[in-house]
Amino acid sequence: MAAGNVNPFNVSDSEEEEEQRQDEDTERSPSDEAQGHSLGPFSPPAYSEPAVLLSSNRTSPSVDGIPASAAAVAGIGGGGAETRVSLDAIAAKLLQDQYILTALELHTELLEAGRELPRLRDYFSNPGNFERQSGTPPACKEQGVGPGGPLNRAGSISTLDSLDFARYSDDGNRESDEKVAECEIPSQERKNYKSSPEIQEPIRTLEKRALNFLVNEYLLKNEYKLTSITFSDENDDQDFELWDDVGLNIPKPPDLLQLYRNCGNSLPLHRDTVDVAVSVDLNDLPGDYFTQEPVQQTEAVQQQEVVQELEYQISLLNSEKQSLAEQIKKLQSDIQALQRNVSSEPTSAVKLIQSKEDTPCGKPPLDNGQYLDIRGVTEMDSSSDANTTKTSTTTTVTTDCTESTTTATQPYNKLKSQQGKTSVQFDQPNRKLSPVFHQALLSFCRMSADSRLGSEVSRIADSEQSVMLMLGRCLPHIVPNVLLAKREELIPLILCTACLHPEPKERDQLLHILFNLIKRPDDEQRQMILTGCVAFARHVGPTRVEAELLPQCWEQINHKYPERRLLVAEACGALAPYLPKEIRSSLVLSMLQQMLAEDKADMVREAVVKSLGIIMGYIDDPDKYSQGFELMLLSLGDPSERVVSATHQVFIPAFAAWCTELGNLQSQLIPSLLTRIEKLLKQGEYGLDEHKLHMYLSALQSLIPSLFAVLLQNAPFTSRAKLQGDVPPIEVTRFPRPVSPLQDVATIVGSREQLAVLLQLYDHQLQHEGTTGWDSLLWVVNQFLPQLIDIVGRINVASSTCVHEFSRFFWRLCRTFGKIFTNTKVKPQFQEILRLSEENVDASAGNDILTKATVPIYATGVLTCYNQEEDRKLLIGFLEDVMTTLSLSHAPLDSLKASFVELGANPAYHELLLTVLWYGVVHTSALVRCTAARMFELLVKGVNETLVAQRVVPALITLSSDPEISVRISTIPAFGTIMETVTQKELLERVKMQLASFLEDPQYQDQHSLHMEIIKTFGRVGPNAEPRFRDEFVLPHLHKLALCNNQQTVESKRIDIATQLFEAYSALSCCFISEELMVNHFLPGLRCLRTDMEQLSPEHEVILSSMIKECEIKMENKGIGEAQGSISIAASLVGEDAKTKFLSKMGQLTTSGAMLANVFQRKK
Repeated sequence: MAAGNVNPFNVSDSEEEEEQRQDEDTERSPSDEAQGHSLGPFSPPAYSEPAVLLSSNRTSPSVDGIPASAAAVAGIGGGGAETRVSLDAIAAKLLQDQYILTALELHTELLEAGRELPRLRDYFSNPGNFERQSGTPPACKEQGVGPGGPLNRAGSISTLDSLDFARYSDDGNRESDEKVAECEIPSQERKNYKSSPEIQEPIRTLEKRALNFLVNEYLLKNEYKLTSITFSDENDDQDFELWDDVGLNIPKPPDLLQLYRNCGNSLPLHRDTVDVAVSVDLNDLPGDYFTQEPVQQTEAVQQQEVVQELEYQISLLNSEKQSLAEQIKKLQSDIQALQRNVSSEPTSAVKLIQSKEDTPCGKPPLDNGQYLDIRGVTEMDSSSDANTTKTSTTTTVTTDCTESTTTATQPYNKLKSQQGKTSVQFDQPNRKLSPVFHQALLSFCRMSADSRLGSEVSRIADSEQSVMLMLGRCLPHIVPNVLLAKREELIPLILCTACLHPEPKERDQLLHILFNLIKRPDDEQRQMILTGCVAFARHVGPTRVEAELLPQCWEQINHKYPERRLLVAEACGALAPYLPKEIRSSLVLSMLQQMLAEDKADMVREAVVKSLGIIMGYIDDPDKYSQGFELMLLSLGDPSERVVSATHQVFIPAFAAWCTELGNLQSQLIPSLLTRIEKLLKQGEYGLDEHKLHMYLSALQSLIPSLFAVLLQNAPFTSRAKLQGDVPPIEVTRFPRPVSPLQDVATIVGSREQLAVLLQLYDHQLQHEGTTGWDSLLWVVNQFLPQLIDIVGRINVASSTCVHEFSRFFWRLCRTFGKIFTNTKVKPQFQEILRLSEENVDASAGNDILTKATVPIYATGVLTCYNQEEDRKLLIGFLEDVMTTLSLSHAPLDSLKASFVELGANPAYHELLLTVLWYGVVHTSALVRCTAARMFELLVKGVNETLVAQRVVPALITLSSDPEISVRISTIPAFGTIMETVTQKELLERVKMQLASFLEDPQYQDQHSLHMEIIKTFGRVGPNAEPRFRDEFVLPHLHKLALCNNQQTVESKRIDIATQLFEAYSALSCCFISEELMVNHFLPGLRCLRTDMEQLSPEHEVILSSMIKECEIKMENKGIGEAQGSISIAASLVGEDAKTKFLSKMGQLTTSGAMLANVFQRKK
């Protein structure tokens, strides 16, 4: 068939059918058609053999398409009504002539009629009649097999057993033993062997995958969903949603139900029946009763089969007719192109006319003269004049030598020039042979010019256009047979052909092949395809890109595999520069927006965001601003960190650049984000959505470089910024490191040299000339900064995440805008608000700004931007003043703690913070000293042990001997944190001695606040402290404190101590406690605590009783060896009653909600 429009992934005809049609065509001779026989549709000539089509569904020998058994019966019946042959004689004749299947059909019909023949019954019930009688291989046997020979069964053309699926697989490898076995057996017998139900070869991998697919499809269609799930799990190496995953390059076959219904079409299942009375005499029946109806039924079945086969042949011929019609159209276009070339070059026309005159038959050259056709030589030889003289003649074949308009390589030009100068000449024999004889003689050369591939091989292209036509026809057949791992090698061929092919339909097919070339392309393969798409777009222009490439993207937008959708997302960005601007801002933008909102794969949405950024770099429709803003918010709110990162790296810088051109960066984009942050803070009185706050603030942070670039490009000195002379280089640390090249100010401005000139003029303008007339800078100073500082004052200072986010934002803002801007524009606005006096912490008057997040954000975001000596001194002085002011005003220390936590995360500021705390240690006010002691607790966890030993512990020892008891009590949490984090034994012993002095010194016996702080510290650090410290110090002293609390007469103090002890024992119950400590300290302490709770808090007493009971059970089990391991009291409440009481009482507790916060801590 002609390759007019071939789906590269479908194989319509099997190779055997194609070979059969070729054999039929080659075996025909002209003399056959001249015999003049009147041939009906059911009696074809001998050489065309349509009966072969019928014999594939029939197993018994036939004469002119009629089975021998039927002919015999018809002959017998036609002899006359008087002549009667017994059924036993017919059966004997059938068995004698080896018409086994016909005899079997007769036996079956007689069984259905109730007239079983003993001869047939004995024959078919004897297995020996169907076994091979000799060891002769099947290949050596004659077709007439003797008694006991094999029963051949032809493969049905309507079932899967006649298809060789492995032929069409991508693998294409066959086992060697299979090749040997099949070579030894004739083709028909090999088919019979494969399809025999008794003798089956092992199932092949591709056959198994195909059947698995069909079985799973059947289960789903018939609501066997659980069975389908189980079946899919057992075959997890196969994708049951895609037929292509099977590995066969053929269309999906019908479902199992259709295959089952069609598998028996070749055998007559319907039988006519008659009612027979018991007393009827058989002699009264007509003579041909048993033969007439089977003969009619057989003839009807045969005619139906013939009609089916002829209809199938008609469909094949119609498809071939359509393909040939398309090829004729192509040839006509080639003729027109050739005529234009001939008219433009007279020389070529003269040569063409001469070649036509030299051709004896005067036929036009095949394929429009664009090919060197080897068939043309044969036809000219065969049609030469019979009166040729004995002298040798010469036939000249001249080709068109029109030069191409494109530049070719030197070897190609040399080849074409040789073809143009030298004619191809062939010597003719000095013989007198008839043309018909000559052609018949040459037919034995076995040239296959009638098939598609033979047609392509027989003609050689000699121009660029003909090469494109040939590639367009051949590539769809080449691609499916190339290994998947190597198909990217075909990309140049596909692209070149798609660019230059004259037929739009063929171009569309080739681009479809390109996008479907690889099922799941990896990064390198996608890059190769995208490179080809860009090259195609550059070559063909925006119109063809819109008409030919974009539809391919649209088709794959919902593809099953994420790699294919990723290719679409990347292609939209890569093709953006080469699309019409209307398409960029409408169709492509809508496609990407749909994928961003609906696609489930993170990597696809990441590529979509990057492509959207590229679109934003080319869009010029101001009406699309709102859509771009919504896309930015949608991308920032994506749950995937990859997508959010791509938004900051690509989309926001590109969108900001477009807003800069529109002039609404300062008027719309940044104010919109600030408005959303303020609205979020108003709605967050009962709980702030920190995720959305981070989203908006991170977007503002990504806009800082673009905002600074706007200031530089709209400054009064911009017109004077020219590259003249030596430009001072920009310091490496001048700007914070950008997250992507698009956020580099030098990239936004144009070059690093241009930025250096602008920065020099910028600093000079700020320092000497002022900001008069500088509208963009005045907007930042008068609107942007005040609004930000107001927002900072409204966030919750206890939220470390918010404090950190705003600190990083101000740090980047100040570093980008420079030191002069920070010192002259930013710091004064903060200092105006943070007036360090006691009036500013008077909450009753509304001046409580020092307790807000403004303090830590100013300290960590503004004062840490530059690290010179004067900057460090300013930071130290600010922290000292804040600590002093808050302490003297009895104000909350949350803002100071937030500053220490944020600064303490950076080891570079540890020395600075210790300097600030030492200022508090030696301060004259006890309130300031107390604050300093509590700040040490926050600093100890992040400071290395050397600084702890040299700076922290001496300061705490100094405070622990302070005249004020409140200062000494304030050091206890810091000492406890040291016991939890430090590993140096000498340091731990010093801390242990100090804590022991607090507990054992008689002057502290009645210090209720000190005991409360120690018990609280023991409960916090006990589970994580060194086991020796816990066993030898914490548990014994808790026991003593519980015992002393039983003697407490003041009920309020007694309940306070008991509550703290309950929390401490609950936390320590998760630790490993030795048997000795359990008996001597832990259980006695719990009993003492239970005594207090019986009188003060019965709900706590129930829980304590359960804990004591479980501890005693554990101790008993340990004594008899039934239980070993660690003691975990809180997790060992196994009794249902104990569980119920424990949970119910926990819900009824009226004390602090944090009292059991450490009960379920991880066991160390």
